[in-house]
Amino acid sequence: MAVETLDVTSMLPQHFEPKRHNRFLIAIEGIDAFLLKTGARPTATTEEVEIPWMNATRYVAGKTKWNAITVTMHDPIAPSGAQQMTEWLRLIYENVSGRGGYADFYKRNLQLKVLDPVGNVVELWDLVGVFPTEINFGDLTYEDGSPVEISATLRMDQCILQF
Repeated sequence: MAVETLDVTSMLPQHFEPKRHNRFLIAIEGIDAFLLKTGARPTATTEEVEIPWMNATRYVAGKTKWNAITVTMHDPIAPSGAQQMTEWLRLIYENVSGRGGYADFYKRNLQLKVLDPVGNVVELWDLVGVFPTEINFGDLTYEDGSPVEISATLRMDQCILQF
């Protein structure tokens, strides 16, 4: 039986273009996409279930859950990012009346699109049942003239990688 030896150049890809951190779009229902400045790709955590057996321990996978993601957005004068996030928050909890909202009203869908150099979508995530668990409307100071930003932690029911 003959042994084939491969040279390094035949094992490496001939055309390689990495995905870049700055080529993405995030689309959330009710939020202008151009306001979103930073985001994160989904992460999942799987519990480990311990099974004691005689003098040993075995492990199997338990429940898997999608972890919350954080997004940061610009807050221009118009359209107001603070107003758009507050309208979403009011669907969860109306602070004037104290009423809560139905999940069907406040849960939204989010699409995360990773782009190639010419703008084609090369990775598409659908995040289903998204709602904010924390909204930080940002700090103000007389010492700095940089733009105000809003950050939000978003919880989702599930994430689907389309491609």
